[in-house]
Amino acid sequence: MTPLMDKPPRVSIGVPVYNGQQFLTETLDCLLAQTYHNLELIVCDNCSTDRTQEIGLAYAEKDSRVRYYRNSANVGVDRNFNLAFSLARGEYFKWASADEVCAPNLIERCSQVLDARPEVVLCYPKTRLIGESGAFVNDYEDMLDIQAESPNKRLALLFWNLRMCNASFGLIRSSAIKQSRPFGSFSNSDLPFLAELILRGSFVELPERLFSRRISSMSALIYPSVHDRMVLFEPGRVGQLFFPSWKLFAYHVSAIHRVPMNWVERLKCYARLQILLKKRGEELMQDLKFASRYGLSSGANRRNREARKVGTKP
Repeated sequence: MTPLMDKPPRVSIGVPVYNGQQFLTETLDCLLAQTYHNLELIVCDNCSTDRTQEIGLAYAEKDSRVRYYRNSANVGVDRNFNLAFSLARGEYFKWASADEVCAPNLIERCSQVLDARPEVVLCYPKTRLIGESGAFVNDYEDMLDIQAESPNKRLALLFWNLRMCNASFGLIRSSAIKQSRPFGSFSNSDLPFLAELILRGSFVELPERLFSRRISSMSALIYPSVHDRMVLFEPGRVGQLFFPSWKLFAYHVSAIHRVPMNWVERLKCYARLQILLKKRGEELMQDLKFASRYGLSSGANRRNREARKVGTKP
């Protein structure tokens, strides 16, 4: 890791990456070309096996704003995201995907909003989706400009409108992240993270499309189900039983419990969970069905092993 600068930067950008050599150079170049200069860039390498380490070290050598950190083992996607923030020193923080492309004035525009409006915890620009080559695919409407006064109304709007979590790559107050529960090690844990943030303050969407997300590398396309995607979050526990959808719901409940508010407002927030259940209730049932199949499969395997020990057929 490169030495820290004497004075902490105002903005920290964390780049969690695993085997990101294909696009990492382009991403780092656009982040270092920001018109806002008082920033640091933290490359958090999750024990990559490609040229990611070579690229990260090269950038840290040539630009004092870049710090490179490498995990000794693959700790999973979300733990690496959490680690990237834990290494940050800035008042404001942005996670950057290792294959994203952002406009030069993204940080400047977002920081202007956070500077002027203390009630805003997150500011993000409109999103453009691009393909693997960088070609335009389509413009995406996040619809997360949420500035209602009461926490329960903000939470309801988030539940109704949230689909892709592009807003989580916006600029966030570090103090709000520190107060919130870190990402959990399961698919879609950015959903309850955003829910806790919206309970703490407003989200503001910039009208410009300053953020381009590369859709070809989305884990949902590569791993269709939340159970398939667990290999990304718990690489050392592949084949074990998880309840990712139930954890997702529990994290939402925890978010409401954690944020300071009066009891009437808290009850209203709990009532808003019905929206989440309406949209994701089937996923809770899928967890139980998966567990049932897992139990039957494990039982059959256990009987086969016992039968082989005594030399009989199962």
